[in-house]
Amino acid sequence: MQSWVDGHPAHALASLKDRGLAYGDGLFETVAVKAGQPLLLDLHLQRLANGCSRLAIAADQSLIRCELLAYAQAMGEGVLKLILTRGDSLRGYGVSPGAQPRRILQAGPAAAYPEANALQGIELFDCATRLAEQPLLAGLKHLNRLEQVIARSEWQDPTYAEGLMRDTSGRIIEGVFSNLFLVRDGVLVTADLQRCGVAGVMRAALLVEAERLAIPFHVTDISLEQLQQADELFVCNSVYGVWPVRAFADLSWPVGPLTRKLQSIARTLLDV
Repeated sequence: MQSWVDGHPAHALASLKDRGLAYGDGLFETVAVKAGQPLLLDLHLQRLANGCSRLAIAADQSLIRCELLAYAQAMGEGVLKLILTRGDSLRGYGVSPGAQPRRILQAGPAAAYPEANALQGIELFDCATRLAEQPLLAGLKHLNRLEQVIARSEWQDPTYAEGLMRDTSGRIIEGVFSNLFLVRDGVLVTADLQRCGVAGVMRAALLVEAERLAIPFHVTDISLEQLQQADELFVCNSVYGVWPVRAFADLSWPVGPLTRKLQSIARTLLDV
């Protein structure tokens, strides 16, 4: 399916003066689409609006919603990527007063991951790349993803379906393209993302569900020692849902009951 730029089908993605291309000045959302419906749409748009507010990008959120719904209906099934940039500017970091945000919509096929990832669990690669601590950008799904690009280039072995990333202080933060949860004594724990990391949409949805079901949870710093003491471990994102983690380095975990419960919830959230 053809990409849309600012609501219109386009062969070229954007102007060469676009600040997203020049500086990574923008945000993006990756949205699963089924039967013409964008899944977890409200959470995606809430994160986008928060990012626009923090980066002072004056985007029309109602227009974005309408275009996204129309594009998802046209594509039917697959993975939709929304890229929102600050728009064009001349040379230099300063923002042109009249810059108009640019909206780019792209369609891709439905993600095809091995069924074993969800059923039997995955093994995590220990990434050497560390996430820089920058509270001004923490949590945002901004276009600057070079840390993840470098981290993902560290392994080619298909044994590893995902990599584990820490920050420069050694705290456990997330996967390369997912968020991480551990379970200890029936309590769900996920990393505090106030210094770095991406506040994933599935992570947010699972925390809402945990609160609804009275599952105790903590959002806090996670150390390697806490990982070693965990009873269960899993990763999640808004495309594949939940994957149990069965191994990392010399550690291993069973696929536990709380992981299976939340996996089932995630599967429902990604169904229509």
